[in-house]
Amino acid sequence: MKVEHKIILWASVFVLIVISATIGYMILLDLTFIDGLYMTVITISTVGYTEVAEMTKEAKVFSIIVIVLSVSTVGFLASRIVSLFSGGYVNHVWRKRRMIKDIDAMKNHYIICGAGETGWHVIKQFQRQEVDFVVVDKDEEVIKELNELDVNYIEGDATQDEVLLKAGIEKAQGLVAALSKDAENVFVVLTAKQLNEKMHVVARAIDKSSHKKLRRAGANHTVSPNELGGRKMATVLLKPSLTYFIDHVIETEDMTLDLEEIIINDNSELVGKKLGECKIPEKTGLIVLAIRKEKDGEFQFNPKVDVTLNKKDHIIVIGEYDQIQKLKELAKDAI
Repeated sequence: MKVEHKIILWASVFVLIVISATIGYMILLDLTFIDGLYMTVITISTVGYTEVAEMTKEAKVFSIIVIVLSVSTVGFLASRIVSLFSGGYVNHVWRKRRMIKDIDAMKNHYIICGAGETGWHVIKQFQRQEVDFVVVDKDEEVIKELNELDVNYIEGDATQDEVLLKAGIEKAQGLVAALSKDAENVFVVLTAKQLNEKMHVVARAIDKSSHKKLRRAGANHTVSPNELGGRKMATVLLKPSLTYFIDHVIETEDMTLDLEEIIINDNSELVGKKLGECKIPEKTGLIVLAIRKEKDGEFQFNPKVDVTLNKKDHIIVIGEYDQIQKLKELAKDAI
C-alpha cells in the first residue's frame, strides 16, 4: 500500500475514533453532542480541563480506551506524515506533475512500450541521441528505475488506448513495441495505428512467424533480438576487425563517430543541387555513405558527385555530432 493511502486509512481511523468516542460519552454521561465532542477532544488531547459531567466508573474505563487508541493512532499517523517529507515523497509528487506537463507538451516524440532488456537498449540510444521520448510500462520495479534515471514515463498497460493517449500518441512520430510477448506487441501495434496511422512503428518479434503478423497489424519494421544476436556472434568470429570498428568507434558511449540520417527539407539550399556542388565533406567534414531518393525509396550507396538532391531525400552520413548538426542546418532538418 502506498504511503498516501496509509495516511488516508489511519486518518479515517482517527476520525472514526472521535465520532465513536463522542457517541460513547453522549450515552454514558447523558450529554449533548457538543458536550460529548468536548469530552472527546479534552480526553484525546490530555489537556486536563474539567469534565462537563461527573465521571462514572464506566466512563473512566471508556476514557482509558479512547486515550490508548487515539494516542496510538495519532502517533502512527504523525510518523507516516514525517516519512512523506523525509522519504522524498513530496519531491516525487512534484517531479511526477512536472513530468506529466512535459509529456503533454511533447510533439514529434517517440514512445517506448516495454522497458525490458530490449527496451532499455532503446532508452539508452534515445538518451544518447537526445531525442524526446516516453516509456510505457506497468512493472513497479521498472517504474522505480525510470524515476531514478529521470526518464519520462507513463505507468500502465501499453495495450490500453487511454494509456497510449496519456503518452501523447496522437502527436508522436514513432513507437517501439518491445513487450515480452508477441501477442502483446501485435495488440500494441494495432492500437497505436488506430490512434495515429501516420506514425512509424517498430516492433520486437520473438517467434519467426510473428514478423508477418506484426506487419499485418501495421508495424513498419520488425526486429528479432535473437536473429540480430546470432548475426553479431557470427560477425565477431568471421570479421573481428569490422566488429571492433563498429563496437569501439561507432557504437560506444564514448563514441567519436555517429551514423545519421538527414532529411532535406523544402527550404534547404541543397535542393536542386548536385552532390558535388553541395561540398558536404568540405563544409561539414562528414562522409556521405548513401542517399535514399524519396521518389523510389531505393538507396544509392557511395553516391556519385553528379547525383541531384531533391526535397525529402535522405542522406546517410558518418561523422561527429557537431559535424552532423552543421549538415542538419544546411538541410533544414529540424527532426
